[in-house]
Amino acid sequence: MLDEHYADAKTRMGQAVKKFAGELSKVRTGRASLAVFDGVKVDYYGSPTPINQVAALANPEPNLITIQPWEPNMLGPIEKAILGANLGLTPNNDGALIRISVPPLTEERRKEYVKQVHKLAEAAKTAVRNIRRDVNDALKGLEKEKEISQDDLHRGLDEIQKITDGKVGEIDKLTKGKESEILDV
Repeated sequence: MLDEHYADAKTRMGQAVKKFAGELSKVRTGRASLAVFDGVKVDYYGSPTPINQVAALANPEPNLITIQPWEPNMLGPIEKAILGANLGLTPNNDGALIRISVPPLTEERRKEYVKQVHKLAEAAKTAVRNIRRDVNDALKGLEKEKEISQDDLHRGLDEIQKITDGKVGEIDKLTKGKESEILDV
């Protein structure tokens, strides 16, 4: 019975860590990253469509992104979508290809991005701790209903704490990696 709760905690905490990693990929670093465009939607014949479904995105140089639309008439809508997304990037349209030059980050912007990463990390840790609390409450409920003994309860609470500590450690590791990536000049 306790194993089900452990598995549930691991799964849900793992999803929180995975979501945090996805959020981190959207935070800009000194190098051009295609993940910046993950949330950008282009008006494709009246329906909002992810940019990677209407064009080929490439990263030929560390500070350059190219976008090659599959249909030439999509150049304008793609350009408009990028400007509307407030990414701080300016697209240059040459009639066949959109080039986006990614300027190097200033020291001030780097520090802002590091703060943003730390806020995201704290939100992820809070999510993990909330899951821990839910599972602990469930275990206490089982003990109250006399379905498990007090010893099992304490063993279960210790195991859930170990799982929580492991997931928080993963979040810290991801945070440190992203922070060094941002501050690397």
